[in-house]
Amino acid sequence: MHQDIPVERIAQSNLLQCPPEMPLREAARRMSERWCSSIVVMEGERPVGIWTERDALAVDFADPGAVDAPISEHMSRPLHTVPAQTPVGEAAGVLGELRVRHLLVVDAAGRPLGIVSQSDIALNQGLEPYLRLREVGNRFRSKPVFLEGGESLLAVSRRMREAGADAAIVNDPEHGPGIITERDVVRWIATTPGDAGAGRLANRPLIRIRTDDTLLQARNRLLQHRIRHLVVESPEGKIVGLLGFSDMMEGVERVYMDDLRRALADRENALKKSRQSLRLAERLIEASLEGVMITDAKGLVEFINPAFTHITGYQPEEIIGRSPGMLNSGRQDDAFYRDMWRSLREKGYWQGEIWNRRKDGEIFLELLTITAITDDDGEVTHYAGLFTDITRMRENEEYIRRLAYYDALTGLPNRRLLDDRLGLAIAHARRSGTQLGVLFFDLDHFKQVNDTHGHELGDHLLLEVARRVRRCLREDDTLARLGGDEFVILLPDIQSSEPIHSVTQRIGEQFRGEVEVAGVMVRTSVSIGVATFPEDGDEPEALLRAADEAMYAAKRAGRDAVRFSDRVPMG
Repeated sequence: MHQDIPVERIAQSNLLQCPPEMPLREAARRMSERWCSSIVVMEGERPVGIWTERDALAVDFADPGAVDAPISEHMSRPLHTVPAQTPVGEAAGVLGELRVRHLLVVDAAGRPLGIVSQSDIALNQGLEPYLRLREVGNRFRSKPVFLEGGESLLAVSRRMREAGADAAIVNDPEHGPGIITERDVVRWIATTPGDAGAGRLANRPLIRIRTDDTLLQARNRLLQHRIRHLVVESPEGKIVGLLGFSDMMEGVERVYMDDLRRALADRENALKKSRQSLRLAERLIEASLEGVMITDAKGLVEFINPAFTHITGYQPEEIIGRSPGMLNSGRQDDAFYRDMWRSLREKGYWQGEIWNRRKDGEIFLELLTITAITDDDGEVTHYAGLFTDITRMRENEEYIRRLAYYDALTGLPNRRLLDDRLGLAIAHARRSGTQLGVLFFDLDHFKQVNDTHGHELGDHLLLEVARRVRRCLREDDTLARLGGDEFVILLPDIQSSEPIHSVTQRIGEQFRGEVEVAGVMVRTSVSIGVATFPEDGDEPEALLRAADEAMYAAKRAGRDAVRFSDRVPMG
């Protein structure tokens, strides 16, 4: 993109907002769910401050009540703003001059329209020529913060804050090296009470880049993995630093603006003087992997490129002279299209995601940009649409998100999601004075089933177990698979042991006798261990360990049994 396009073109319009009295933990939760790097604090319709991932490092984790205090006690002020028509290059300069990462984009009346971050500038400023010619070794931070796996969250935030770092490398002999970012601290505030060690917070595996790779390769790798920091290695494989979007931005503005203006001037002169340049542009459109469609002022198609045919299945003779409405999937209502045309009339462009239909009837998701083309008098003569099929990308993103929190075979929550829910359930039980139960169970003789009938039937048995056990639980209960034939049930918000006895009895009845699995009759049973909060522990690990020990006691008692932890029983 050109440096002189208005900043509102790249601003994030779905502004995340909250009132001053909102607890910090709730604000952090909203940021984590939306993958936002900031939240704007509003008093009525007036922005009064901002809380960002950088501000998370200033939270006093030694104070247990800090994360429940109003966000107004933690927010940064004043909130820096730029008018909507500010050129992108100028906005980049403001970020650098003020040494901030976010600017609120406002209209002529000072009303918020969106927010633009340092990352938005780096992704949309058109830096490819600059990044292609410069190596990582010229821009990375050669003195990153190194943390030990046992360092507390309080120490982590203090060291990162003192170093002015937005990420740190963790040396953890137990779990291997990892990286902690400001976003991880926000996520911790949102989901987990108390302190934590750096080793537990760290993300793994490390995504690496070499000092002799180009900055363009680094940027592409950041986008590919949906992260904001890379670990920099020397050609010998030694970790020597960190590289993020902010490092790429540093010093770019002045150098690149001069280069870009000179290149644009040369290109414009060449286009005016040479038909060869025009033919080159036509060939580029023909070779583009993105679909291109040009309509007249009335919206009738005049031109499509080969990528359009490849994506939609329509040949030129089937669509030229007709309305693009023939691609309509029916998923967008009239209000959607009214907003689209309003944006085209008022701003001259529209960008967004839209569901369309291919010639064979298949519905697909595309990222579409429409630009109004005007003559010297400002009258619209054409509309140009540029789109990419992002269906598979969205599917992959959703699949990756599910892999992080759900078991691939059964679709049940995995250990990571169980830990999150168990931590929240314990916090709720403390506040409300209720109790909760943790049931750890596995299948008796599961190895014999695998050895006799094969692992495929064993997998079918695990699916049948998940289906049957879910029928025995309440809507708010959680059934998770830890791996193999090990399962955990979380029963939150209970007042006595009666719900536990009821659930264990129903589960036991489901597996007494033979079970039909994929046409084969299999004999199995379950051994269940029970732990309760607060009697058997007040932390997730303690409760899971107590339930695990009770389960093995049930196995030693002859299997097909239920055993409570040997601590004080519930009333």
